[in-house]
Amino acid sequence: MAEQPVRVMIVDDHAVVRSGLSAFLMAYDDLEFVGDASGGVEAVSRCRDLEPDVVLMDLVMPDVDGAEATRLIREACPHVQVIALTSFKEEDLVQGALKAGAISYLLKNVSADELAQAIRAAHAGRPTLAPEAAQVLIRAATHPQEPDTGLTPRELEILRLMVDGLSNPDIAKKLYVSRSTVKFHVSNILMKLGATSRTEAVSMAIHGRLVE
Repeated sequence: MAEQPVRVMIVDDHAVVRSGLSAFLMAYDDLEFVGDASGGVEAVSRCRDLEPDVVLMDLVMPDVDGAEATRLIREACPHVQVIALTSFKEEDLVQGALKAGAISYLLKNVSADELAQAIRAAHAGRPTLAPEAAQVLIRAATHPQEPDTGLTPRELEILRLMVDGLSNPDIAKKLYVSRSTVKFHVSNILMKLGATSRTEAVSMAIHGRLVE
């Protein structure tokens, strides 16, 4: 008895993309186009009705973004595998899609055969990552982003000198600015870090690696 084709649903807010992808699916006997959706909200509803095996999910859409739609689909239909198919490779999009439950992350410049293979792999529970997405994840793991404290470059420079043990007069002399200017910057640093004292700000800078 022949195996049933993999049922695929397409989610993208661009009609030309949906049309192109549906035409691509028809070229493969083991893949079946079962329907599409133009946004995240519609995708969740249609997924319940169509019961696809795999969803090709765009990530940037005007109503609900693809990551949130993926999370909702995975909650409502746990058996459905989602492949993020997007033009973007930014770290927050890659991590957001995978955390939401997408099994794979591919860019829209993928070849037809590579996409077909990724659909088959997803149906079998095997992930596929675009090389660009893999590089983003590796870079994020090996070079963690510095905490966003909101400090300006000048404030970071003064904080670095505070960590070195310099007093306000010493910092003023080193940076060729007035003591009142240094005092103003130090007050801003304490406020932005939520520190109650100069000592606490220095401790936070050291333990949080806010400065080199």
